[in-house]
Amino acid sequence: MDTRQLAAFCAVVERRSFSQAAERLGVTQPAVSLQIRALEKRLGTQLLDRSGRRVEPTEAGMRLYRGAQRLLALEEQVVAEVGLESGDELTGTFEIGASTGPGGIVVAQLLCEFAEQHPDLDVRLWVFDTQTIVERVAARELELGVVGAARRHRGVAFEPFFRDPVVLVCPPGHRFAGKSVSLEDLREDNLIVMQEGAGVRQMLEDDLRKAGKRMRDLGVRLELGLQESVLSAVRAGHGVTFISRRSVEADLAAGTLVEAKVNGLELERDVFVVRATGRVETRAVHAFLEFAREKL
Repeated sequence: MDTRQLAAFCAVVERRSFSQAAERLGVTQPAVSLQIRALEKRLGTQLLDRSGRRVEPTEAGMRLYRGAQRLLALEEQVVAEVGLESGDELTGTFEIGASTGPGGIVVAQLLCEFAEQHPDLDVRLWVFDTQTIVERVAARELELGVVGAARRHRGVAFEPFFRDPVVLVCPPGHRFAGKSVSLEDLREDNLIVMQEGAGVRQMLEDDLRKAGKRMRDLGVRLELGLQESVLSAVRAGHGVTFISRRSVEADLAAGTLVEAKVNGLELERDVFVVRATGRVETRAVHAFLEFAREKL
């Protein structure tokens, strides 16, 4: 059975759309349609219901989808095992995702150095919030993810990568600058937080819960998306925020941001590598993780 047809079919089922499947696979929509028609002709049955607003698998289509996933995973495993035994230089494309904390500084710098060592490998980093990275790794759109929180998802597995302190930062001259403050002090100031789905926010919510508090107890009035939006607001003097220390080391050294300690909160998180369950490690993933762990 043609695995290209199976890959196209699985992409349509997962995206519920021919156009989105084509975009994911990097081919045209007519090419995907042709693959599906050939597969239906080969099996002698309709696999997709195209009558509604979204494409839905038929009962036969769902049976094929489950089997196709196993076949594609086996193909990937065979290719990876053969590749790992090869001593050739890394080639092709390595697509990795990272949440905004580790992706903004640490992972980006690691990938630049890694790419210099492997000039024939095209490296692509996608930066989203933690939840989006997890979902894209589970869907096998990314070979690997690096995220600041381990969110439950049956399609992925997490493993610790490195430790990352999270600090409260404020503008120079702010009343919190260089001091120890209480949770009540935070309530009396303008705390800016990231959107739901961000790893730092999840960790903050978890630690507040342990202290018998909730986010709403801090009187949060500004939620500004992800890391860069929050940092730009703090640099401009609009409030304070919790952030990965690694991502603001340059600001702290330059004095454009100042750290403060929050009594009762010891904020340090594990940053995790996230992989799709059952996915075999490619040569590029293996080489990058060895390189990164040595550097970190």
